[in-house]
Amino acid sequence: MNENSLMIDDKNMMVMKLLHYFITEKSYTPIILQGAENEIWLENLNEDYKIVRIVSSYIHNEEQYKFDVFKTRRILKKIKTKTLSFRLNTLSIFLDLSNTVELNPSKNLTAIRIVEDNDFKKNKIIQDTFPDLPKKLKFTEKGMQLFVKITNDINAHNQEDQKKAEDVFQPKLPIITYILLAMNFIFYFFPKLFGLDSWFLNTFCTYGPLIRYGQYYRLLTGAFLHGNLFHLIFNMYALYIIGSQIESFMGKWRYLVIYLFSAITASLLSITFSGNGASIGASGAIFGLMGALLYFGYHYRVYLGNVIRSQIIPLILLNLILGFMMTGIDNAAHIGGLIGGALISVAVGVKYKSTKFEQINGWIVTCIFLAFLVYMGFVYTG
Repeated sequence: MNENSLMIDDKNMMVMKLLHYFITEKSYTPIILQGAENEIWLENLNEDYKIVRIVSSYIHNEEQYKFDVFKTRRILKKIKTKTLSFRLNTLSIFLDLSNTVELNPSKNLTAIRIVEDNDFKKNKIIQDTFPDLPKKLKFTEKGMQLFVKITNDINAHNQEDQKKAEDVFQPKLPIITYILLAMNFIFYFFPKLFGLDSWFLNTFCTYGPLIRYGQYYRLLTGAFLHGNLFHLIFNMYALYIIGSQIESFMGKWRYLVIYLFSAITASLLSITFSGNGASIGASGAIFGLMGALLYFGYHYRVYLGNVIRSQIIPLILLNLILGFMMTGIDNAAHIGGLIGGALISVAVGVKYKSTKFEQINGWIVTCIFLAFLVYMGFVYTG
């Protein structure tokens, strides 16, 4: 008996072909679920259908189908929580669904019945969203040769994804973070050594009236000044912990752009609400790094989903709440930095994940946000 004589039933072969298409052609990622038998879940948030289900179990009546819909919604609810998603359009592809079952449209859930390859050509949903699918299901190989080819292609694609993930998450020397730390320490200790504390603060702090007068450098230099040693140590510890991670994940030039832009947006929102008050500190830029971490974690939620939900979001909320409850904290700067950091992260993109379309939209929204802050800081309150 040779390998070509080994038979694989049509339904399982269809599952393999669909996996090959959605994983290697559309970059969907399998979702590991407990209790979901005879069905495969795939995810790609860049597609119209964020979730694709391939269901091979036999469903022979309406009651079974309704239970499947109920179970699907329950699982989707868990995925939304884990992936920080609000809406997950889902396509269920049923490979063994009785003709007596009526597929009624349901909110965010679309279902199609497929028996053979030609059914994809006749299906309007497939033609609208995955028009190349019927063509991609055609292979010259047959039987076990086809099974081996599909398996090898999927494994090769998964290995490539694994290499990309290793490249992103491999620890790297945080040179830019070290430079930023050094600059903050120099800006704090240098004036003290020469008795220039007051002059340094008055010359470089974030101060709305003088910024509007033309001293724009204060929008950035104020983020490198600190009022006392505790203020400096607290911010530098946060910068080292969060900054070294973002620099490693996003890359050095992206990280530097995010930090500096967040510092500027933090200062712009600060002068909008501070009146004639001065502001100093790196916390606005650090909040920008947390915004960047949220965006990065959203793309790599398979690795960081639990950390984002259980640690980063609570940390951001706690600091914002403390900022509203305590005096002497420039919460406007924190909010400005947080939003600025998240938006500029969309613009500069996440390695291996962001599309050009997404980055262009990110730059557009970022420029609109910056223009809004400039108007609020210079015109509305000027």
